[in-house]
Amino acid sequence: MVMSSNVDIAREYFESIQKGELARVGELLADEVVWHQPGGNQFSGERRGRDAVFAMLGGMMEASQGSFAIDAVHALMGNGDMVAASIHFAGRRGDASMSMDGVDVLRLEDGKIVEMWLFSADQAAEDAFWGK
Repeated sequence: MVMSSNVDIAREYFESIQKGELARVGELLADEVVWHQPGGNQFSGERRGRDAVFAMLGGMMEASQGSFAIDAVHALMGNGDMVAASIHFAGRRGDASMSMDGVDVLRLEDGKIVEMWLFSADQAAEDAFWGK
């Protein structure tokens, strides 16, 4: 059996997010994943466990009327159990829109994403978009 590299697994995560294949995203997350969502908006804070992460992602999709999208825009960079991704994310909420760059850092163990840190190019604008 050929083992996938952490970069390959991270790439599959971003591709699955792009395609809206949330079931596959779930398979790539560890049961006890820890997700660090930055800022001071309704989705900010630390989420623990796959169910909590899915609830947050589902809330983001609902708030953005299904328009929220994340794209890895450059080659993913791996260093041991860590993978960094330069991303672009966007969404619409009524008349408001958001479109900005960011960085996601994933930590993987045994072929699963166990921790995720997210960084936004303009956290104040992202907070304003998502609201409290």
